[in-house]
Amino acid sequence: MANVTVCARFRPLNSREADCDDLCIRGLDAESFIFKDEKDEELKFSFDRVFYPESEQAEVFEFVALPIIKDVFNAVNGTIITYGQTGAGKTYSMEGPGIVNCDEQNKGLVPRVIEELFETTRASDGAFNYIITLSMVEIYMEKIRDLFDLSKDNIQMKEHKVLGIILHGVTEVTLENLEEALASISSGVSSRAVGETQMNMASSRSHCVYIFTVKQEATTDKRIKFGKLILVDLAGSEKVEKTGAEGRVLEEAKNINKSLSALGNVVNAMTSPLGKGSHIPYRDSKLTRILQDALGGNCRTALLCCCSPSPRNISESLSTLRFGARARHIKAFPRVNLKEDKSIKKHEEAHSLSKDNSYERTLLKFRENLDFEDMKFLEEAFVLAGVKEMELAYEDVLFRTISSLHEALEEVVTTVGQLKRENDELKSSLGAAHKDIGRIESFMFWPLSMLLKRRLVAIKALCSGIWIEHV
Repeated sequence: MANVTVCARFRPLNSREADCDDLCIRGLDAESFIFKDEKDEELKFSFDRVFYPESEQAEVFEFVALPIIKDVFNAVNGTIITYGQTGAGKTYSMEGPGIVNCDEQNKGLVPRVIEELFETTRASDGAFNYIITLSMVEIYMEKIRDLFDLSKDNIQMKEHKVLGIILHGVTEVTLENLEEALASISSGVSSRAVGETQMNMASSRSHCVYIFTVKQEATTDKRIKFGKLILVDLAGSEKVEKTGAEGRVLEEAKNINKSLSALGNVVNAMTSPLGKGSHIPYRDSKLTRILQDALGGNCRTALLCCCSPSPRNISESLSTLRFGARARHIKAFPRVNLKEDKSIKKHEEAHSLSKDNSYERTLLKFRENLDFEDMKFLEEAFVLAGVKEMELAYEDVLFRTISSLHEALEEVVTTVGQLKRENDELKSSLGAAHKDIGRIESFMFWPLSMLLKRRLVAIKALCSGIWIEHV
């Protein structure tokens, strides 16, 4: 279990903000700063890392993306999300000035990620064969469009027990080398919906999602590891009075703000005191549904909150920072994605069990029940104890059990809530029914009671007459 890594990045002032006398931020160190709001009140924010206007693209990559790429080659899924106001530098952080023919200093996360993926495969010792594939989609007007095949303009999502959220029928391109990979991405980016607003000459009108899958097949056996890396360049939140959006651009803005609002609701639900026991509204938008694994699921996640340091954008920057501060409390449950040939696995287990070695028998137990971090810690402990060479397969049975229990608990909580509401409705219905029955009984037995009263009066009179006559 790990927290979402959250970083803040402030871009330099642009040409429209050059006349600003002062910035709304004052840096304290690499992790915290003071933000001055519209009332000149100073608010302190702390994140895992803060990138100030003078920060380089390489710094962002090394802190945000590099650790996640290493995890992907350890068969752990990872997601990197850029979030913030339109024109705050999200696409620049993700792509740079361009995917192809970009100088080293200004390269964004995407080209640097691709370079690192190929560099890691080249530096491997030959124990694995690697296959890297890429899919690119955009979420535009609440539809998922394939950027490699524009005829697929309404891709449906499905949930797989092992693979998580998958896009049914999406185009997957196998990346053979760096040049082809960059050309493919550049082609996909050119198909993305963009438009001009008063805040940005080329404003993203959709959320863009890059999905890299790294498959590793062992050369000595049939063991397969795979990791998924997702890069998400979100469209920016917009205020109509600032962007001057009209017509179709306005409709696009409404859909963008609606999906970002749904994302905020998911983060609020996940960080509420009830936590996992409360309902998480992933299905409220295509964006939150596609990010379901990244937000509290089988994934290591990094969130880069992009902001303007200009006093003109104080309210939007403050909203972005508060979103990031809340997202820091999200817990993720990354696990190793591992497949093995069943016959080989049975043979290995039988071979291990035949050895009279307590360490190996213990490892066999643990590797089937512990996640990546726990196994890594256990391996180090065993090495210190004198066990030097061992082959550890990182299984995730325990995590899957915990995840299943979480899901079951959510279902139980939902069911209990439904039963409680039904019980309250039934009580209310029974209460009304009892009143009706009381009125009916009163109506039915009133003649009988009057008759009995009359009989009693007659009997009393008769008894009184008999007593007088007797006297």
